[in-house]
Amino acid sequence: MMNNLDDDLRNSIRNIPDYPKPGIMFRDITTLLGNPRAFRRAVDELVQPWAGAKIDAVAGLEARGFILGGAVAHQLGVGFIPVRKKGKLPFSVIGEDYALEYGTDRVEIHTDAIKPGEKVLLVDDLIATGGTAMAGIRLLERAGANVIGCSGYVPGKEGTCVAATDPRGAGLSAGSN
Repeated sequence: MMNNLDDDLRNSIRNIPDYPKPGIMFRDITTLLGNPRAFRRAVDELVQPWAGAKIDAVAGLEARGFILGGAVAHQLGVGFIPVRKKGKLPFSVIGEDYALEYGTDRVEIHTDAIKPGEKVLLVDDLIATGGTAMAGIRLLERAGANVIGCSGYVPGKEGTCVAATDPRGAGLSAGSN
């Protein structure tokens, strides 16, 4: 009998209190990535809402969103756009600044990463405040993308997680199977 999604994720994600700053609960997905069953389940849950949808590319937020986003792009048979932190890309870039729960940061993509009107799904691993995801959406839209959604996992009380997908990206709503 298969465990539900919440059990698979809760048991596979390590919680590290006070990292990177006091008062922050860091959710470490390296333990999920090392668990083949949980990793497959996480990817499957992110892919399922978009199966059969017309998507041109998946964009993944650095760095852990690269892993899940790359797997989602592979499963959907589309290309992958890395949304990198400031200064990590070697070509001409467009960027977006945003506030974190513990500071500020910037995300960037290459100026030629998106063709105008391309339908793009943004993927991140865990969506805490949604600030990074919203910055990614704003950046992709400024670059000409039609962002059709944002997918990731929303940590809940006591380390629980549920798959979250918003067809437009704003106001992420959580749902589970």
